Amino acid sequence: MLMTLCPKTAKAQLVLLVQVDFKNQFSRTRTVHKNLNPIWNQKLLFHFDKNPKPPPPIHREIPVVYNERRAISGINFLGRVRIPCSDIVKKGEEVYIKLSNLKIKWFSSFVKRPEGVPLTMHQQVSPQGHHPSQDYELKDTNPQLGERWPARGGGYGGRGWMSGGERFTTTYDLVEQMFYLYARVVKAKDLPLSSITGSCDPYAEVKLGNYKGRTKHFEKKMNPEWNLVFAFSKDRVQSSVLEVFVKDKEMVGRDDYIGRVVFDLNEVPTRVPPDSPLAPQWYKLEERHGGGKVKGEIMLAVWMGTQADEAFADSWHADAAFVQGEGVSSIRSKVYISPKLWYLRVNVIEAQDVVPNDKSRMPEAFVKAQVGNQVLRTKICPTPTMNPLWNEDLVFVAAEPFEVQLVLTIEDRVHPSKDDVLGRISLPLHIFEKRLDHRPVHSSWFNLERFGFGVLEADGRKELKFSSRIHVRACLEGGYHVLDESTMYISDQRPTTQQLWKQSVGLLEVGILGAQGLLPMKMKDGRGSTDAYVVAKYGQKWVRTRTILNAFGPKWNEQYTWEVYDPCTVITLGVFDNCHLGVFEKKPGASTTRDSRIGKVRIRLSTLEANRIYTHSYPLLVLHPSGVRKMGELQLAIRFTSLSLAHMIFIYGHPLLPKMHYLHPFTVNQVENLRYQAMNIVAVRLGRAEPPLRKEVVEYMLDVDSHMWSMRRSKANFFRVMSLISVVISMSRWLGDVCHWKNPVTSVLVHILFLILIWYPELILPTLFLYMFVIGLWNYRFRPRHPPHMDTKLSWAEAVHPDELDEEFDTFPSSRPNDAVRMRYDRLRSVAGRIQSVVGDLATQGERFESLLSWRDPRATSLFIVFCFCAAVFLYVTPVKVAALVTGLHMLRHPRFRSKLPSVPSNFFKRLPARTDSLL
Repeated sequence: MLMTLCPKTAKAQLVLLVQVDFKNQFSRTRTVHKNLNPIWNQKLLFHFDKNPKPPPPIHREIPVVYNERRAISGINFLGRVRIPCSDIVKKGEEVYIKLSNLKIKWFSSFVKRPEGVPLTMHQQVSPQGHHPSQDYELKDTNPQLGERWPARGGGYGGRGWMSGGERFTTTYDLVEQMFYLYARVVKAKDLPLSSITGSCDPYAEVKLGNYKGRTKHFEKKMNPEWNLVFAFSKDRVQSSVLEVFVKDKEMVGRDDYIGRVVFDLNEVPTRVPPDSPLAPQWYKLEERHGGGKVKGEIMLAVWMGTQADEAFADSWHADAAFVQGEGVSSIRSKVYISPKLWYLRVNVIEAQDVVPNDKSRMPEAFVKAQVGNQVLRTKICPTPTMNPLWNEDLVFVAAEPFEVQLVLTIEDRVHPSKDDVLGRISLPLHIFEKRLDHRPVHSSWFNLERFGFGVLEADGRKELKFSSRIHVRACLEGGYHVLDESTMYISDQRPTTQQLWKQSVGLLEVGILGAQGLLPMKMKDGRGSTDAYVVAKYGQKWVRTRTILNAFGPKWNEQYTWEVYDPCTVITLGVFDNCHLGVFEKKPGASTTRDSRIGKVRIRLSTLEANRIYTHSYPLLVLHPSGVRKMGELQLAIRFTSLSLAHMIFIYGHPLLPKMHYLHPFTVNQVENLRYQAMNIVAVRLGRAEPPLRKEVVEYMLDVDSHMWSMRRSKANFFRVMSLISVVISMSRWLGDVCHWKNPVTSVLVHILFLILIWYPELILPTLFLYMFVIGLWNYRFRPRHPPHMDTKLSWAEAVHPDELDEEFDTFPSSRPNDAVRMRYDRLRSVAGRIQSVVGDLATQGERFESLLSWRDPRATSLFIVFCFCAAVFLYVTPVKVAALVTGLHMLRHPRFRSKLPSVPSNFFKRLPARTDSLL
């Protein structure tokens, strides 16, 4: 028997191997070091006795996954799979079996379903041994969406902790309902003093089964106020009572018990939003064993609710009991708003009385402008003079509130490596006019402070008879949309000024349900762990779900809504691993902790049908230096609601961006540089929120590295172009087959259609549009049923070369050895050479068309103009129908009337000169 272990995920750590036992024949694979997704792809051979007698039932014990640790003798057992089989066949009849997370290739055929193998086991014949394509495909899901409140008496444990009839709401109708037990601890009063210390440092502790949560303690305060909400998931309720303790914090030894309040979960009321919050009440504190009342009272409110409750977002969750300090805020769900971005246009016109430090020469002046970290400069004035003229536009990105200033500096180019500062001025941004359109803006003169005066030479200011001046026209552009994301995945096209906004065309509602099959992202107590959260970005609104700790199948069930102003926009969702909880092991040498990327999903709204709920599971794919890897699946529920069909159709006829982008467009380099600056500003501002939306998250969501060179992307784009050209090539081949009568029936039908169109030319355009109409109706049956998702084949992520991946993940500038850089440069030259040849061929064909009448080849031009004259006379005296008929029948003539040599027009065109002769 021959067995092949094929690439697939096996959730293990450290050093992994697989041992196989077949009829007491043991064999093992090689060990894979420090890889949670081991790939063996190894063949193991076993002897099999082909006994003509009916063999006894054979049980194959396959595979056994072990974890080998160098420091411990022996190996640690991780799991076993038994596969009974009744038949073994020859090589060539392979099937793939997906068992748990281990994939095995057997050279056998299963006549019947083996015992112990579930019906859901994935089996597929794939002799190539690649990953099954459906692992990367979109999957339909059928979640139980919407809020459903059980009838009275059907509550906790069948004893009715939720009251009220069945209720359906639309607030959270795109997520699965999750029930929580909430306990609000407001304050306490009249607490007793300790008999030992003579004071009281009180805190409250809420206990439900094995889950405990506590408030902070106050020193020497008899009437503390906490106002903290605790939330316990119904799925993890381990007790029928909820206990709230009040204790006295002791510096040494055990905390003193003051009193408690006990709630029976069967008596806890249910709050259904949008009902008002439950009013807290005062409760007398009891002794530990219910012996009687003690001094002191505590104000509490306990109720049953869902994730739709207003207290949910800021609650202390039992699932995150071990998170302390700053990590508590980083696990809560939050909504962020991007800062309002403006383009600052500074037109540097001229300057007067620019005095150089060296009086014996005229200054070679230029202006350097700085806004925050953005620095731009004008060209050097072509003529050395004390009154230089530039008249150049410099464009920056600024964010409200304006925290930086515009700093203008006039400098003198003394030496190629030395510039002297001649004057400087700082201007606050709020003094500049906010322009809504392309109307002119008034310019202003500003006096420059001579460099050095007022700082190092304060007494010399009195000797300054006059100052240099600079003439500037500056404004804040409100008619542009400040791009902070790629136009390919743009989520908002509105201009900066709200006065120019149009009314919304619909609503986008997204329910972030959960994830499945997430891979371990870090180590905790020697085991893999993942603390996942989701970030969604559409327009100026960013949302971040709460962090689900230590779960490979987290359930968020959070719903968010956005206004839609243009359906041709994209919402981006990213899944990340929270690495800022402060409780996990840090890798040696790691200076700063960054949240790890788990995957990304993009959905274009125009691909969604209106008022339909899409429930799918999207693959989370990430490209690593080792190749593409599926990190799990993200489950979403999406609904796009159209408010006005007429307005939506009206939008399709308008430009994508505001009109200022077309009246006064930016250059390609300007757009890319301004986008990079805008992204940095957004990352800094969101990083200052609480909790911060970190820079690595913002950069991943905004595709900061989309402009970097990648051989893989180049291949993908090349084959995208080739797929489009292939349609034209296929049509030309079809026409060639018709002309060569490969299918006589088709050729006869084309002749009939051609003759009809010649005799009735007025039917050409109607026939063309009718044909497209019929094709469109025909394709309606095959319309896409699912939103688009990440495609590994289209991205060329499955067949990419390892060195190309290493090049894509290399830093800029490169940090690789010189030999590797030289090899990649040579490879790039070869690719660029092929591109150069294609572009050169296209240019040659165009130049040959130009040379028809340019007399570059006098004989060719003479022949062509004579032909044009004869053709004009022929077409003048001959009806158009006859000319078209002759031309068409000549093209459709039978092969026996054709020559195998190229045609005369083709030969003539190829002989025409091009400008390639003038190239060096």
